[in-house]
Amino acid sequence: MDIVGGKNLRHMWDDLARTHGDKTALVFEDIEGATSAFSYAQLNCEINRAANLFLGLGIGKGDRVAVQLYNTPEFIFCWFGLAKIGAITVPVNVHYLHNESEYLINKCGAKTVVTEEKFYPVFERLQREGKIALDNVLVTRLDDNHDIPGTINFRRALREQPAALKEIVPLSSDDAAEIIFTSGTTSRPKGVVITHYNLLFAGRYTAWQCALRTDDRYMTMMPAFHIDFQCTAAMPTFSTGATFIMLEKYSAHRFWRQVCLHRATITECIPLMVRTLMLQPAQTWEKDHCLREVFFYLNLADQEKDAFMERFGVRFLTSYGMTETVVGIIGDRPGDERRWPSIGRTGLCYEAKIVGEDGLEVPPLTPGEICVKGVPGRTIFKEYYNAPEATAEVLSADGWLRTGDTGYMDEDGFFYFIDRNKNVIKRSGENISGSEIENVLVCHPKIVDAAVVGVPDDICDEAVKAFVILKEGETASVEEILDYCTKRLAKFKVPSFIEIRTSFPRTSTGKVQKNVLKNECVECSGSLAADDWCAAVH
Repeated sequence: MDIVGGKNLRHMWDDLARTHGDKTALVFEDIEGATSAFSYAQLNCEINRAANLFLGLGIGKGDRVAVQLYNTPEFIFCWFGLAKIGAITVPVNVHYLHNESEYLINKCGAKTVVTEEKFYPVFERLQREGKIALDNVLVTRLDDNHDIPGTINFRRALREQPAALKEIVPLSSDDAAEIIFTSGTTSRPKGVVITHYNLLFAGRYTAWQCALRTDDRYMTMMPAFHIDFQCTAAMPTFSTGATFIMLEKYSAHRFWRQVCLHRATITECIPLMVRTLMLQPAQTWEKDHCLREVFFYLNLADQEKDAFMERFGVRFLTSYGMTETVVGIIGDRPGDERRWPSIGRTGLCYEAKIVGEDGLEVPPLTPGEICVKGVPGRTIFKEYYNAPEATAEVLSADGWLRTGDTGYMDEDGFFYFIDRNKNVIKRSGENISGSEIENVLVCHPKIVDAAVVGVPDDICDEAVKAFVILKEGETASVEEILDYCTKRLAKFKVPSFIEIRTSFPRTSTGKVQKNVLKNECVECSGSLAADDWCAAVH
């Protein structure tokens, strides 16, 4: 099914400006609470100005431009402005430091960077040390009279450009529009190549998935460099002519008030948000919102889900995907049954199956690896940038993508997520899902968050270690937590080690960096004895 045809992102924005004109396209709220808004016509003009600015710098079709920005309108200007001239956006994680930025810039060969004043010292140092070579560095959100030597004041330079596109570059829907680098928790980040077709398809697909209408108001706090911001939020909103509400940063204290004040009809949540919102004092106005859907991404205990939905009067729309799938390739479908804790069924244009270690499809209710099928460069990513071997490892010639996730399917075609393969703990021949243990731990009345990893063991291959964060003001002993687990888990799943912490290392989207925790265990403790049934508190 071809729902894009030969269109590209330049066509999309020119069409949106003509069709929706003065309608509000974008509302932006910064960390201070100040808001600004753009109509579809105004936003298209700013995108054109950005395109003209890049053209004037000599950036042409196929050139890669690194963009390291917080959630701001400038990200939207650059993302689509570069697409209009056939250049490629390379979003940079705002938490990347010197080594990560150096690797990304050199891997994709970017010669131009658009960044914030806060991040500029990283690029200045890398250039000074001869580790990267840049032709242009543009810095956003500077006052007109504030110049940083060796850089371009993006705001001032943008205002000097005409609102009409100066050059029409030949474009194909199959051209690359951006390269999104994966989180790289187990290896070097890989560049996921996303085409114009991918982004346009994502808009139409996700709009179908959540039954998006032109009068909807979609609010997100997901980081702009992330696939969820782009393909689960921005693209479907703009494609439908709805209003996109972009928050610069998530604040548990302010978020639900923002939901109500902005009259958001759709938003998205991750487990960290659910848990931090539940810690906020209850308010009488909490259910006075306009939400009809809350996009939700893995993984949450039943008790947490029920308590959140009851308190705030919302329902979850579950969606499962990854950067390589571009969209929530499996999920709840409009008008269809929602069978929690199922992650849903395959969406339009996709196939999915569960395969065993031999690569063959397994019967219903049998755990195995989740594999999905799409069309590379159209309904799933095109390839890993300059990494044909890595592409071939996960993507077959006929479009089957190995997700690296463990799950199963029931007799009705509903899929269930068990865990990331890298999170499955192998203890004395038993496969244990760290997520299952985490879901038990977070239901403890004194625990707010938990992370479970496998650590090396000479006898049992791996031992189970749990890290927990207690609720503010609470105290709990390791023995108390172990006793709680023993009553709720099979013996082989009960953690051998428990460590109480005040925080976890996290990715920019709030996911716990379990590889960091695991490496700490290996470096500090060496081999652990799983059968001691002891617990360590550091």
